[in-house]
Amino acid sequence: MKRIILSFIFFFALNVQASTVPASKKEYVNLWSDIAVEQMMLHNVPASITLAQGILESGSGTSKLAIEGNNHFGIKCHGWTGKAIYLDDDEKGECFRVYDNAKESYEDHSKFLTENKRYNSLFELSISDYQGWANGLKTSGYATNPKYADQLISLIEELNLSEYDSQTGTSLASLNLLIDDLEASNNLKHSVLIKENKVKYVIARKGDTFYRISKEFEIGLWQLYRYNDFDENKDILKEGDIVYIYPKRKWSKKKFMETKRSMSLREFSQEEAINLKKLMKINEITNPDEILVKGEKVILR
Repeated sequence: MKRIILSFIFFFALNVQASTVPASKKEYVNLWSDIAVEQMMLHNVPASITLAQGILESGSGTSKLAIEGNNHFGIKCHGWTGKAIYLDDDEKGECFRVYDNAKESYEDHSKFLTENKRYNSLFELSISDYQGWANGLKTSGYATNPKYADQLISLIEELNLSEYDSQTGTSLASLNLLIDDLEASNNLKHSVLIKENKVKYVIARKGDTFYRISKEFEIGLWQLYRYNDFDENKDILKEGDIVYIYPKRKWSKKKFMETKRSMSLREFSQEEAINLKKLMKINEITNPDEILVKGEKVILR
């Protein structure tokens, strides 16, 4: 179901011609906004930030790196085994990643941010906090230009890019306010619980559905699917299921935890509110449904 929904929403976006070169910032936004929103849905990187970085790093798609390397974000070759192009930047002849098309550049940009620990703090911010994201990128060392954050913020406000951050449903900041308001007025049907790492969730009741919970909290179905790592064939909730209404963390203060019982990594992820894909990567596990014995150590960071 998740794949069908995403495929339907982005059917036309996936057919954008990578060879198209926009002539202005607005044309760049028109060309790549759907892909930026898609990446936000998949990886929680604000579309406004992605678009502003793309404009700034690629000269609205007209730079040599963008045209010859399909690289819209100035990502260098660190840890890269694919094609490369050498251009002068901070130093002469620096190595930059080359992609088969610009959409691959957008995908790699999201992975670059989600998989590098120095950007972990960004994902604690609201999707709508573009100023926090811009300053966080600069502080984390994404660019050496001291005015980098100001440039991103200026582009976002000039082109009203923040409107794309709200295209996928309720923002995390709005969701927090909604939860607080509903709890205060005793109108909330499900009690909102909070994990040790501050991820909010509810416990499914008999007869609950993803749709019912999404409507209660005014968030999109896609958000519930993304926030929870159930098997993709699971469409019906059972009583007692943990259902997250907030994204799981991609890191933990603890280095590892031991399983309390025989369970799969998928079940562990759902119980501990830690992103499944991240756990699979750092524990070098390819099958999330493989059973772990009781007391087995699971690396968390």
